[in-house]
Amino acid sequence: MDLATGALGSLLSKLVELLADEYNRLKGLRKDVEFLESELRSMHAVLRKVAEVPRDQLDEQVRLWANEVRELSFNMEDVVDRFLVRVQGPDDRIKSSHKLKRLMKKMADLFTVGRTRHQIAHAIKDIKGQVEDVAARRDRYRINDIVVNPTATTTIDPRLLALYKDQKELVGIQEACSELINRLANGNNDVSTQELKILSIFGFGGLGKTTLAKAVYHGIKEQFECMAFVSVGRNPDLKKLVKNILFELDQKKYENFNEAGLDERQLIDELRGLIQNKRYIIVIDDIWDTPTWEIVKCAFVDSNRGSRIVTTTRIFEVAATANNFYKMEPLSDENSKELFRKRLFGGKCKYPYNQPTGLFEKILKKCGGVPLAIITIASVLAGKPCEEWPMVYNSIGFGYGDNKQVENTRKILLFSYYDLPWYLRTCLLYLSIYPEDYEIQKDILIWKWVAEDFVQEEPRRGLFEVGERYFNELVNRCMLQPLEGTDKSSIYGCRVHDMVLDMICLLSEEENFVRIFDREEPNTSSKVHPRRLATQKRVIEYDHLDNMHTAQVRSFNVTGCHIAAMPSRLGFQALRVLAIEDCTFMKDYAFHLENLGRLHQLRYLGLRETPISKLPKEIGELRFLQTIDLWECKNVEALPQSIILLRQLKCLRAGGAACKPISVPDGMGNLTSMEELWLRYVDKCPNFVQELGKLTELRNLNICIELPESWMCKTFVESLGNLQKIQVLSLHALNAKLSWEGYVPPPQLWHLTLTTVNARLPSWINSTLLPNLVHLEISLGDAMEAHDLVTLGEFPELLRLKRCGSDNDIPVVVGGNSFHKLRSCNMTAPLRFLPGAMPSLECLAFTVHVQPLKEANFDFDFGSLENLPCLREVSVFICCYPDKAEADKVEAAVRHAVHNHPNHPILHLTKLNDLAVTLMSTALALLLFT
Repeated sequence: MDLATGALGSLLSKLVELLADEYNRLKGLRKDVEFLESELRSMHAVLRKVAEVPRDQLDEQVRLWANEVRELSFNMEDVVDRFLVRVQGPDDRIKSSHKLKRLMKKMADLFTVGRTRHQIAHAIKDIKGQVEDVAARRDRYRINDIVVNPTATTTIDPRLLALYKDQKELVGIQEACSELINRLANGNNDVSTQELKILSIFGFGGLGKTTLAKAVYHGIKEQFECMAFVSVGRNPDLKKLVKNILFELDQKKYENFNEAGLDERQLIDELRGLIQNKRYIIVIDDIWDTPTWEIVKCAFVDSNRGSRIVTTTRIFEVAATANNFYKMEPLSDENSKELFRKRLFGGKCKYPYNQPTGLFEKILKKCGGVPLAIITIASVLAGKPCEEWPMVYNSIGFGYGDNKQVENTRKILLFSYYDLPWYLRTCLLYLSIYPEDYEIQKDILIWKWVAEDFVQEEPRRGLFEVGERYFNELVNRCMLQPLEGTDKSSIYGCRVHDMVLDMICLLSEEENFVRIFDREEPNTSSKVHPRRLATQKRVIEYDHLDNMHTAQVRSFNVTGCHIAAMPSRLGFQALRVLAIEDCTFMKDYAFHLENLGRLHQLRYLGLRETPISKLPKEIGELRFLQTIDLWECKNVEALPQSIILLRQLKCLRAGGAACKPISVPDGMGNLTSMEELWLRYVDKCPNFVQELGKLTELRNLNICIELPESWMCKTFVESLGNLQKIQVLSLHALNAKLSWEGYVPPPQLWHLTLTTVNARLPSWINSTLLPNLVHLEISLGDAMEAHDLVTLGEFPELLRLKRCGSDNDIPVVVGGNSFHKLRSCNMTAPLRFLPGAMPSLECLAFTVHVQPLKEANFDFDFGSLENLPCLREVSVFICCYPDKAEADKVEAAVRHAVHNHPNHPILHLTKLNDLAVTLMSTALALLLFT
């Protein structure tokens, strides 16, 4: 499903199912369904064509027709889905013990199915009539021929302004400019290095890539024989692009050059001939796709004369093709203030003296260090008295307003939006359900996309894996701001920049894609028929959906609210996603979860961080349910027995830090579609350790479990051996010494967290069996030895290593030529580094237990830190009990070593006394047990 075509994609597959199944028994229905399938395929093709055109460039008649088709497709799918639920009959997995009851039940089911088939026949004929009407309008108004509104395509590209900025207007790029010139010169302050170098500037729209490239270009162009600065754009004309390069390089020769008679190859040959044996610099600005760049790159001859090429792009894949790329970062707070003052006051005053408290900072926070955003808001506020600033700030966003600068900013953002493939546009617009600055969990977002049918099936790939690729594409196109863990080895979530959020909220509202409730709207709610509802960060004091028609609602999201009452009405006939997350409830709250069993279309149930205490047994009736998220629901102590009926369940999360022990029912092995299982922690469930081995589709297992008996330990390891699709394994075995004999891990495992009381590193943790391991966190019962570190140093892809051990851990020497890619290392004892060890390490954390190390004659010399060439950050915990004076010496030694490191890394140093150490140990123990 996507925004442009509505539910047509999924609807077509369901109509094919109708043709292939038993529904042919109804006389005349087959021909009607065949007509619908044929006509809808034609509409689907037209809407795909419409989707490629920006909304403001569409002919008005096309826009109206497309909206009508999209709404019709949703209505049709709702009808078909309700039929599919009813015609399949009740779930035969619930057995009756009485033969007569079973017979009566079967007869009633047959009657219901027959009646439903006749109802669907009438519904199909009604739908056919509506489709015929829509098709007639398409033909009558010649929709296929009228897509683009010619008057809307003659606008000037606002990015041209960046090429002609006065150097005095630039703020915060001097350091970046110097760095790029230095990179182009290989650090020699000149560009005489002979081989051709290609450098790409990569970043989000509005960060000033063009401005920076222009500054670099002007800074070094005098050192070259010929030079060119050309822009590509979203829809490049390759012949015109090459002609522009030729003209820039030699304006006199190519002033009247006619490229019409030449093809691309001939033009490229012309360019190669021109720059052969010359020293040139060429800037290719705003490249949007790799194929175009690969073709253009063929023209650039490397004559070994020190030539340079600089590109700018918003697309990571394009930047990655260069042999060097620079990721642009937002302006610092200080530079943001300077640019804002310069654009608003001409730089004459520091800040408006009579501004409301904190408004100046709020404005800059909204801009997020993006120069384009700062300039835009400054232009809106310019000339307005400070008393009006709050009103302007609250009423205007980057998707709204009639200011010229706002309009230009919107266009620049829309360039990125309309360059997205159709399936990514829908996924991006869906993020409008979240409030500003919200930290969005990646996995949860992907499961919502799956539940909404946004993710398209691909051969040999699961839906989650496809959705993860979508997420990565949006990050690589700078539409999402990735959130990395402290280890820098993985992305766990994202935020949406305010500029992008304003844009997608506006588009969602225009397309009736998401309806956002951020204020009370009693007078208009009854007139709104949205497909998705979102309520964000507000107090809900009553059932605010009572006056709204909700039969068509597919997604209901409540985020960060304070709730007096959950929706009690049973109007969500088409609901696929129900997410009530990060919410608190008033004293006399009403959950109304007893109605869950009647939401037959539900795919996603999210109740994370809410005070619910149990799920109703009726949840077993939700045969299409794919995700249940109860993470951090602290009052849930057991899962209902009926949960084992959910054969399509793919993701289950229950428990969390400080949650009560949770019991799971017998029969969990029935959930054979399960791909992701988080349980913290499982208690008093002896059958579960055996049933776990039946969940052979698991990719992600995060479990904290108590295994008090030896047979349970053995069975648990045997069950793990059956899970050969596991990619992420987080295992905390409490009070259990696991025997790993015979266990062979899946080779695709890339994330491993292991906490046991075993004394030694398991033999299966080695680079031969785990060639793809990226993240490793281990907590064992004994101290690490030198040969363990040698084993760990052989992992070819390891980026993050964390070792949680005892206070008896002693320093170990890290040999050279080890840990080639490691970026983050956290150890419970200091390490010594030989030259060549951990050459990519950026973040180092370790703990110094002063007393035991002193008794072991450790000399507290940290000079080997200088052997870490990429070190950027050091975190040290000094446990100083009982010798504070010795701890002071350790602190001085650490500070001296960090100060003398050539990178001058950031130092975070904490000294813990005996009380702090005790509290820290208690907290760690509590965390492990919860």
